[in-house]
Amino acid sequence: MKNNVTTNGRFGTAPVFFTAISTILGAILFLRFGFAVGTLGLFGVALIIILGHLVTLPTAFALSELATNKRVEGGGEYFIISRSFGLNIGGTIGLALYLSQAISVAFYVIAFTEAFEGVFNWLKETYGLDLPRQAISIPAMILLSVLILRKGANMGVKALYLVVAILAASLVLFFMGKPTAAAPQHFTLAQAEFRNMKDFFFVFAIIFPAFTGMTAGVGLSGDLKRPSRSIPIGTISATIVGMVIYFFVIWKLANSASASELTEHQLIMSKIALAGSIMIPVGLAASTISSALGSVMVAPRTLQALAADQTFPSKRLNRILSKGKGRDNEPVNASWITVLIALVFVALGNVNVVAEIISMFFMVTYGSLCLISFLNHFGSSPSYRPSFRSRWLFSLTGFLVAIWVMFKINALYAILAIFSMTLIYLFINAYHKNRQGMSSIFSNALYQLSRNLQVYLQKKRKKQAQVEWRPSALCISSDSFERDQAFRILNWISYKYGFGTFIHRIEGYYSYETQAIARLDLEQLRERFDTQKNHVYIDTLISPSYTSAIAQVIQTPGISGMENNLILLEYAKGDQKGLARITDNLALISAGNFDIGIIASAERDFKRKGGIHVWIKKGDLANANLMILLSFIMLGHPDWKRAKIRIFQIYREDNYEELKAHHQELVTTGRLPITLKNIEWIPEEEDIPIHETISKHSAKAGLTLIGFQVDQVKHEGENVFMGYDQLGTILFINAHNRIEIQ
Repeated sequence: MKNNVTTNGRFGTAPVFFTAISTILGAILFLRFGFAVGTLGLFGVALIIILGHLVTLPTAFALSELATNKRVEGGGEYFIISRSFGLNIGGTIGLALYLSQAISVAFYVIAFTEAFEGVFNWLKETYGLDLPRQAISIPAMILLSVLILRKGANMGVKALYLVVAILAASLVLFFMGKPTAAAPQHFTLAQAEFRNMKDFFFVFAIIFPAFTGMTAGVGLSGDLKRPSRSIPIGTISATIVGMVIYFFVIWKLANSASASELTEHQLIMSKIALAGSIMIPVGLAASTISSALGSVMVAPRTLQALAADQTFPSKRLNRILSKGKGRDNEPVNASWITVLIALVFVALGNVNVVAEIISMFFMVTYGSLCLISFLNHFGSSPSYRPSFRSRWLFSLTGFLVAIWVMFKINALYAILAIFSMTLIYLFINAYHKNRQGMSSIFSNALYQLSRNLQVYLQKKRKKQAQVEWRPSALCISSDSFERDQAFRILNWISYKYGFGTFIHRIEGYYSYETQAIARLDLEQLRERFDTQKNHVYIDTLISPSYTSAIAQVIQTPGISGMENNLILLEYAKGDQKGLARITDNLALISAGNFDIGIIASAERDFKRKGGIHVWIKKGDLANANLMILLSFIMLGHPDWKRAKIRIFQIYREDNYEELKAHHQELVTTGRLPITLKNIEWIPEEEDIPIHETISKHSAKAGLTLIGFQVDQVKHEGENVFMGYDQLGTILFINAHNRIEIQ
C-alpha cells in the first residue's frame, strides 16, 4: 500500500483491531441485546444493526481512506478532522470527541459493576448489606487509572490482549449453550418477527453506543508504526467482524429464550451459556474493562493533540496538557485530567442521560468524517490520492444517516449537541481569529461544482436566444481607485439575478513588473470592495491600449457558465477624452452582439431616495424593455431598499394611444413592481432639446437610465451624451436586440 511510512511508533495493526473489537463487543452486547431482541424481535434488532452500520461502515471506510492519503499523527479522528476542516472547527469537534471518550470510560466502569450483580445480591440476602455500585466502580476506576498512569499504553495493550481472550472464550461458551426451558421450539426465520416497532428508536438509542467502538483504535494513531496500514485493516475488520457477531448473537438469543425472559433478565446470556453463571459475568467484566481500557488510552491522546494545536485559550494550559513522558511521549498530564473526569462520573453512578448526549457527539464525529470523505471525492483535489478509496455515495449515505438518526433518537439532545458545539466553535474562533475557519476542502468542492455546472450549461445552452434574459455583465475601468460608481452599478445588476465581472485595466505591456502591479492592484481592490453585499468577480487586465483591452474582454468566456451579454464602460462627466475613447470603440463592441451600458459618473453620490428614473423616447423600441428590466434588477439590491422606479415616456400626439396600450400590457403581464402611476407622460416639444427635458424632471434622481443608438453616435459623436450636467450618475443603454419581459 502507498504511504506506508514507518514512524517511531511501536504498535502494529493488532492493537487497533483489539481496541475496536473489545469496545464493539462490550457492555451493551452483554447487558442490552437480550432486552432489544425481546422487545423488537429478531428482525427488529437486525434492522437496528443494519441501520447502525449505515453510519459506522461508511465511517470506517472514510477513516481508512483519509488515513491512507497522508500521515495520521497523534489524535486519531481529531487529527483527521482538524486537518480537513481547519483547526477551529477541528478543535470544536475534537473537544466533543474527547468528552465522549472520557465519559465513556466512566460508562464502561459502571457497566463493569453489573458483572458483580450476584455478589451484591448475596451480600444483601446474607448480611443485609445493600452496597451501592460505587463500592466496586470507584476502586476499579482507581486501579485502572494507576495502570495507565504508571505503565502507559504499553501495559494497556498487554492487558488488552488478556481481556480480549477472556471475552472470546465467554462468547464461544455462549454459542455452545442450550436454550432455556421457555425458549421457542425449533425456532426458524419463519417464526422471527418485528415487535413493538413504535419503540424502535428508543431501543436503537440503547443499542447504538455498542457501535461507537469501531473507531476506538484510531486514537492510537500517534503510537502506530504504519498508521496508513494499521488503521484501515484494524478498523474495517473490527467493524465487519463485530457486525457478523452481532447477527449471530441475536439469532442465538432469539432461539434460546422467550421474549419475556429476554426483557426481564439483564444477564440472560448467563442462563444460556455453558458455565454461564461464571463465564458471562467474567466475559462482561472483561468486555467492560477492556472497553474502559481502550477509552482511557485513546481519550488522553485526543486531549494531548488538542493542546498541541493550541486549542485552549491559555498557553500554559496547552503546554501542560500537550507534555508527554519518555520516548513514547506518553500523555501523562492529559491522562490525569481524563481519569479525574471519569472518576467524577463514576462517583455519580448513573450516566445514562449523559451517555445519550455523548452518543450525539459521536454521531457528529462520524458524520463529519463521512462528509470529509464525500467532499474530497467531490472536490477532486490532485493532492488527494489515498491508496484505499471508498465511494462518494457510501460516504454521503453515512453523513445523511448520521444526522437523521441523531434527531430520531432524541431531537432535543441533537439540538443541544449542535448548539453546544456552535458555542464552543464561537469561543475558539474568538481567540484564534487568525486561523482559517475552513480548509481548502470546501474550495475544491466549490471549484468542481462550478466547473461541472459551466460545462453542463454550455452543453445544454440553446443556439437560439434565451427566452428569459438575465444579465451576465462585464465592466472595464481604468479608474477603479478614483471612483467606484461603475463597480457599484455592476454590483447592483449582478446582486440577485445575474453575474458580474469587474475588470480593472492596467495600461502597459505584459511583463514581470506589470504582473506584480496587477497582483497588488487586485488585492487592494478585493479589500476595497470586500463586503457581504458584493457579488462581483474582480480581476485585472494588462493591455497597452483601450481598444486592445476591449477586444480581449469581449472575448472572455462567461465565468458564470452563461455567455456574457452586457458590456459596461465608464467615464467621468466632463472627461471628453474618456468619453471619446468609449465612442471610438462602440462599433467593435456592437460587432459582438452585446448590449451596451455607458456609465457617466457624477462627482455627487447616488441619491437613492430619488429612485431610479427610466427615460423612453423616440427610437427606444429595443432599449425600453432592457432599461425597465435593469431598473427592476438593480432595485433588488439592499442599497435601493424602499426606492421606486419612475418611467418617463416621451410621446407625440399621433402615437400616444399605441404607447399607452403597450405600457398597459407591460404592467399587466410583465409582473414588475410598477403601475400606470409610475409612468409619467411627457409630450415631445420640437423646440426644446431632449436633454433639457430630462434634466428638468430627473435632477434629483438617484440614477437615470437613458437609451441611445450606436448609429446615432456614428453621426453625432459624443454630443449624444452631452448636456446632462444637472443630473447625477447616468447609465446610457443600448440593447442589441429587443428582449421580452416574461
